[in-house]
Amino acid sequence: MRLRRKHKSPPVLSHEFIIQNHVDVVSCLVMSLLMGVVFEATTKNAIIFVAVQYNVTYTIDDSNEQFHFYDYGPKDIATIFFYMLIAINLHAVIQENILDKINRRLHLSKTKHSKFNESGHLAFFSLFSFIWGSSILNAEEFAMDLTSLWTEYPHCRMLFQVKFFYICQIAYWLHALPELYFQKIQKEDIPRQLCYICLYIIHISGAYILNFQRLGLILMVPHYLVEFIFHASTCLFYFSDENKQKGFTIWALLFVVVRLLTLTLSVLTFGFGLARAENSDFSIAGGNFNVLPVRIGCLATVCLTQAWMMWKFINFQLKKYREHVNNQIPKKKITNTKKKRTNQEPNRENCVNGAAKVEGEASPRIRKSKPV
Repeated sequence: MRLRRKHKSPPVLSHEFIIQNHVDVVSCLVMSLLMGVVFEATTKNAIIFVAVQYNVTYTIDDSNEQFHFYDYGPKDIATIFFYMLIAINLHAVIQENILDKINRRLHLSKTKHSKFNESGHLAFFSLFSFIWGSSILNAEEFAMDLTSLWTEYPHCRMLFQVKFFYICQIAYWLHALPELYFQKIQKEDIPRQLCYICLYIIHISGAYILNFQRLGLILMVPHYLVEFIFHASTCLFYFSDENKQKGFTIWALLFVVVRLLTLTLSVLTFGFGLARAENSDFSIAGGNFNVLPVRIGCLATVCLTQAWMMWKFINFQLKKYREHVNNQIPKKKITNTKKKRTNQEPNRENCVNGAAKVEGEASPRIRKSKPV
């Protein structure tokens, strides 16, 4: 009988210890904050982390109907921190219960394994954000009227779904920063992932703070649809079967359309709609940021980001085209060599005793077997 070797647990507070037990630590923090809501002594402090803050209620005198809206403020940082912890837990659940099981069946290499995990998480989040954002746009109906993007600006009062959507979006992309450490991302992939994570945080936080929530929501919904198609079709299915390219072609077409849509709505809102608005006084307390430097800064940020994405898209397409051409060149060489061999070999029907017949000449003599 062989004795099984016991795996030594890493020392406390070491890198391996934090990576292996970070989900348990985060779960304990979440449970402690939820337990704080139960007790009266800690409810006032714990409720800041769990519930959405800055509720503003309006009452109509005639019908006594109440309308609940929400503003933003410094307490939202605590709420974002709480839902960032929940995002870390959900990240671990998806990784262990879904992605790890698929990885065991596919037997991917280390590089494909990390890309598969990255695309898997982004595919789930993109699908969830697209469905949630579409439901909000369907309920609000301001997507049908583009003039609502700049009329009655500033849009300081948000509905619960809109504010909670933005808080979850910021919390998710903030949770992606420590996940670079928890998931042991390779050093070569960290700059690329860190770049698009920071871009998401800057754009979503900017739309939330500058009261451009309507424009940001309309632009995020088609963007997440394209991201879902990319990560689901061109990454997840690509690693399992590299011949499936239908999703990739759909993504390529929709990517260009969404980039043009983003530029059109941004120019229409910042260049024409808000420029002609009557309320153009800068006021931080009132949430009014409709001034020329802010509009130019926002429009320049959106245009530069879209140009950078198109540049990356063109380089990606050229890379895939070169790989496709390089894969077809060896196939042509193999077929050409086979044809040459078949042309050089004489036909067996025209051969007698190992010698080939010549047209118009007599066949060679038949070899006589020597007597033994």
